[in-house]
Amino acid sequence: HVSRLIDYLAGPVAARLSAKMLLKGIKPAMASGARVISGRMPMALAPVAPARMARVCAPFTPALAPSQSRAGVSPVSTSAVAVKLGKAPPREDIFTGHPANNVSDYIYEKMGANLHQQRDHPIGIIKQAIYDYFEKSHPGVFKTFDDLHPVVTCTQNFDEVLVPADHVSRSPNDTYYVSDTQVLRCHTSAHQCEMLRSGQRAFLVTGDVYRRDSIDSTHYPVFHQMEGVRIFSPQDWEGSGKDATTYAADELKASLEGLARHLFGDVECRWIDAYFPFTEPSYELEINFNGKWLEVLGCGVMQQSILEANAKDAAGHRAWAFGLGLERLAMVLFEVPDIRLFWSDDDRFLKQFKAGDLKAKFKPYSKFPPCYKDMAFWVSPEFTENNLCELVRGIGGDLVEEVTLIDKFTNPKNGKTSNCFRITYRSMERSLTDEEINALQDKVRSQTAEVLKVTLR
Repeated sequence: HVSRLIDYLAGPVAARLSAKMLLKGIKPAMASGARVISGRMPMALAPVAPARMARVCAPFTPALAPSQSRAGVSPVSTSAVAVKLGKAPPREDIFTGHPANNVSDYIYEKMGANLHQQRDHPIGIIKQAIYDYFEKSHPGVFKTFDDLHPVVTCTQNFDEVLVPADHVSRSPNDTYYVSDTQVLRCHTSAHQCEMLRSGQRAFLVTGDVYRRDSIDSTHYPVFHQMEGVRIFSPQDWEGSGKDATTYAADELKASLEGLARHLFGDVECRWIDAYFPFTEPSYELEINFNGKWLEVLGCGVMQQSILEANAKDAAGHRAWAFGLGLERLAMVLFEVPDIRLFWSDDDRFLKQFKAGDLKAKFKPYSKFPPCYKDMAFWVSPEFTENNLCELVRGIGGDLVEEVTLIDKFTNPKNGKTSNCFRITYRSMERSLTDEEINALQDKVRSQTAEVLKVTLR
């Protein structure tokens, strides 16, 4: 009953009550239901580095990210969560008891929020703006889907889109496994082949996706993606003077440059050659926005083997595909500085945005001071930074703003490696007390030693 009360209380009251209970030794369990961004997927659009390196990544928008098994971790309710509009899958469908399962209660609580279905939410506004663009530029061509189940098979998530067997994205350090054959989708590309098999020839799929990720202002383990696909037949390019692949690539670029200008105004665009396992050729679109070149999305001409293996009568046809992260676009377009804000139920944030308004800019309503806590330890075989971030997030929730490695050295005598991480706690809604942060940090230290088998220093 206490945990349910905390889940229904909002904002500062919930956070203060949770902290007081923690100090008294009460461990509120997360309620069974409640409910966008990852190696890099949910990042805000980052300035392009001068020297670019070829990347191999499963999803179009930057790679996958970090977490740790829920075993031995008792999460504390530390922040309000966006109002739950949808319906989370039954707990037994997610917490299967399989040894491979590494989904945490913290992640389960996000399932069913469906931020992309909330018309006045920044994520929902961006989604609808993209839908509107494609309907206006290609009337009646694209079908939209935004309610597909987030649990998919490993075959859907990896094999069908040609992710190599040894790719890092398959690691439980990067992906949330429900069982050894099912995962929480890492990208909306997981639905590409099933859409093709169902006979869809032009479609947009939007949904929440999940990746174990680092903790900072631009990364979150739940974020939102959109996948777009369109198939062309020989009649489409006959008379164009172009071969099939060139025609598909040119049509793709024209469509996406138009989308960029629809969202960001009359921006300069440029195309960078890229690599994705499921497209060839592959590209990244960058825009010059406010004087900086920013990466917007990844795309390409669909691998012919994927098209012909899944779409009916696809021999001789061509298709393009793209994938983009909605948080990436929303953070830049609306000038939202912290990805955690998308999950806030604070009216001071939510009422700044309205369906159809792409001109709104986030106006900060408070800036509370951070609290820094350092933790040093000798690492163990069980330790990874992703595992640490998942553990810290499970305990501190959205009060954790950032986890940063600030020092690392190896003892030349015994070969042991020591890491020192700085954990930054900051609420977006209130000032934190020393007592509650000390209590959280004590729990982080003890769980890090117990679960990750490190030796604290």
